[in-house]
Amino acid sequence: MSAHGAPATPLIAGRDAGSPAIGSASTGERLRETAFRAVLLSCIALAILLLGVLLVDVAVDGLGVLSLDFITSFASSNAEQAGVQAALTGTLWLMAVCVTFIVPVGVATAIYLEEYADSSRWYNRLIEVNIQNLAAVPSIVYGILGLAFLVRGPLGLERVVLAGGLTLGLLVLPVVIIAGREAVRAVPSSIREGSMALGATQWQTIWKQVLPAAIPGMATGIILALSRAIGETAPLIVVGAATFVAFNPEGLFSQFTALPIQIFEWVSRPSNDLNDFKPLAAGAILVLMVLLISMNAVAIWLRNRFERKW
Repeated sequence: MSAHGAPATPLIAGRDAGSPAIGSASTGERLRETAFRAVLLSCIALAILLLGVLLVDVAVDGLGVLSLDFITSFASSNAEQAGVQAALTGTLWLMAVCVTFIVPVGVATAIYLEEYADSSRWYNRLIEVNIQNLAAVPSIVYGILGLAFLVRGPLGLERVVLAGGLTLGLLVLPVVIIAGREAVRAVPSSIREGSMALGATQWQTIWKQVLPAAIPGMATGIILALSRAIGETAPLIVVGAATFVAFNPEGLFSQFTALPIQIFEWVSRPSNDLNDFKPLAAGAILVLMVLLISMNAVAIWLRNRFERKW
């Protein structure tokens, strides 16, 4: 009986009689979560399986041609005498030009946008929007840009190492800027406030406190950007990288080829039992993969070695 004499309403343990079944709802959510996780794991497993099959196929075809002679020989019309020396040297030249361009420009832009730029100004907002959009532009567009402005246009550099390296630099520069901004943004504001409270100027705070703390993230972004640039083929084809070069580049204004171009040229050649270039292409792919894995390993080491916990 209630306090007013009316009979008490019976309750089911844990909920009112008219409320929905909590157990059934939670069971449905668990089922959906399990199904979603199973789909994700299936997609990952399929991607890993396809990648594994591709790597095994390349390794089976390419391991037989890997040797010191293959690394130190130039391209040739004879498959037994051909090698990747010119392509490997040209790739290293391109990466040197690319990193020389993207490091100062990318780091300076990231620092400006995070530390100095007033987000209320229209031109700063325009710069940020353009950087975000340029990061998603197809690589062939950068090749056309390099052809129009670097090879033939106002600069007129012709088909040389400098033009190819700058084109690849323009391709990965938005990635470097975005990674640099994230690294600068990750530095706690208390570091800046404490430095300026002790009498340091804004530039001294950035140079002595913010930049050293952000270097691991910036370095990782730069190396990962170079890992993308080193495998690009379309921009180099557009700017005029040679498909057959039997000499090493001698400077910034030399003709060049690169490993992706050499792989493309060998794959495109008709092969027969006496002159099969397919194993050479597979061997060049393995050389390129070794470079990529080495660069990514350096990025992981830098991140783990210099990363700070705030």
